[in-house]
Amino acid sequence: MLTGWIPASKRGPDRAPGERHDATGHNGTPMRPSGSALERPFPLPAALAVTAAGIGAMLGGSVGLAARPGLGLRAQIAIGTLLLALPTVAALLHRPGLWPGVRGTRAVTRRMTGLAVLLGAALWVASAGLMELQSLVLPPTEEYLDAFRAIHSALAPTGPLDALVSILVIAVLPGACEELAIRGVLLPSLLRWLGGGGSRPAWNDTKSRSESLGASSGIAIAASALLFAAIHLDGYRFLFTFLLGLVFGFLRLATGSLWPCVAAHASLNALTFVVAPLVDDPSQPYSPSPVLGVACLVAGAAVAWPLLRALARSPTSVDSFTVRP
Repeated sequence: MLTGWIPASKRGPDRAPGERHDATGHNGTPMRPSGSALERPFPLPAALAVTAAGIGAMLGGSVGLAARPGLGLRAQIAIGTLLLALPTVAALLHRPGLWPGVRGTRAVTRRMTGLAVLLGAALWVASAGLMELQSLVLPPTEEYLDAFRAIHSALAPTGPLDALVSILVIAVLPGACEELAIRGVLLPSLLRWLGGGGSRPAWNDTKSRSESLGASSGIAIAASALLFAAIHLDGYRFLFTFLLGLVFGFLRLATGSLWPCVAAHASLNALTFVVAPLVDDPSQPYSPSPVLGVACLVAGAAVAWPLLRALARSPTSVDSFTVRP
């Protein structure tokens, strides 16, 4: 059902300010304004072109920046991340009417933001357990561990202000730019395309958005998650980033908004930056613990699932689009 807030100029005298309005046709079926921004993600060819341009700019820029002496690691990461989002920003400046389809049309409350931040923390715990268990089956090489430690050493803050800059570069920028490109532009466009020609969004206030997601949603989420994992160029952590992409994709469609994905992504990255150096001792050989891995994976998943359900069932004024199964 399509519902929305009626402007004062369009409200009759018997309608209270802020009262919800159900638009229906003569036979009681829901109606939708023709050409509404609520149902306008990027056309798939444009979404693919914009996403590919962003990935190309990020990879090309990263290679070029790495060759520049004197440019710190934080600057390289920040510029590369911004380049990923640059084509999307340029496209939205050219076609601002597509912005609602990118960010979602659902109003995000403080409660939703808080739940998303907690979700990011729970996902960090679960991912730590996953990586611990993966290390038992496929131990990381010494070169990989040394590179991981070198990155965290280069990003180590020298003071409070420096720490804020590092959090901005490691958590906030990737959370915003990666989500904008993958879950903002690509995922909604894939979903609309997989829904078939002429398909329309399904609007339903009587059940959660997660219950409205069907096979098309699963395929779109999986495809976007594969790309999300691939752009990190880290084969050892591919499974980890792919699973995160699945969760963030579900979160985007189930909540009807991009912002919970951004908050959860930034929260997870921030915890990785803060906690990882504290629990790693370079002077000792790395020895994964199966008990710790299982405990973290189970505990993180046990907390993340109810948070996901709570986010999907949070009250809403206007939903983003989903496609009927």
